[in-house]
Amino acid sequence: MRRRQTASLEGSVAVITGGARGIGRATAAALIDRGVRVAIGDIDGDGARRTAQELGAGVLGLPLDVTDRGSFNDFLDQVQRQLGQIDIFVNNAGIMPLGRFEHERDELTARVLEVNVLGVMLGCKLALARLEGRRGHIVNIASVAGKVGLSRGVSYCTSKHAVVGLSEAIRAELAGSGVQLHIVMPTPVLTELAAGLRPLRGVPTLRPEDVAEALVEGIARGRVDIYVPRSVGLLVRSSGLLPRALTDLVARLLGAGRVFARADLLARAGYEAKIAPPPEADPAASVASAAAKVADALGDH
Repeated sequence: MRRRQTASLEGSVAVITGGARGIGRATAAALIDRGVRVAIGDIDGDGARRTAQELGAGVLGLPLDVTDRGSFNDFLDQVQRQLGQIDIFVNNAGIMPLGRFEHERDELTARVLEVNVLGVMLGCKLALARLEGRRGHIVNIASVAGKVGLSRGVSYCTSKHAVVGLSEAIRAELAGSGVQLHIVMPTPVLTELAAGLRPLRGVPTLRPEDVAEALVEGIARGRVDIYVPRSVGLLVRSSGLLPRALTDLVARLLGAGRVFARADLLARAGYEAKIAPPPEADPAASVASAAAKVADALGDH
């Protein structure tokens, strides 16, 4: 099989959402090593500025709420004023609460959809508008959880399945254009989001740097599906050809059912508290609000 050529990314401008820490920060560092000018946005604006300073001169760190169009546009306007036209757009921001689905607060379910789905949809819309008529890359950080279902992670798996479907549909619209779309699907990574998770049997535990290197290499080589580790991609693709009983057996052998279900809740306590939205007087209002935003997003066309 012929190997794809590696394109140079030097001189490109990249933006990364959720870039203050974890995969976002590691991706920023990996892109900088390739000669890319980088801007990171994060809901933690101070954290974004701190990370930018630590990564070196020329890196831009700004506050960003991916669920707010005004915040997103302001962020991108500042990036373009200071760094130039954007060539690489990495939708990385996301949250992952764990627990039994029927016990999950409606406000939290809505928050997962707002950040992980609507935030990525909005990012893609704004990226497409700014890349129109030019070459460039949109990178959506999904997860292997966007290809399978895992107990105690219903909302997260739902959101990542949505990101995969969104990416496939946008890629179809981009056919023949100069914009490439990449879908990154890692197994659990040693980040704050994955605190207390149990690893899959026989699958190495990933560092943010592992995902970042695969992501940057995938962009340079024009890969659409970027599984990390790559061996998981073969497993996911082959499972679609197997009977359900056999795929369930493989999942049990890998320990997939325990990845979220047997997470160390004490180790996750700080993270879960951090992402939990304040309760509303009417819990159903959050879901109704999220549904209205989805309808509005779909109606933009």
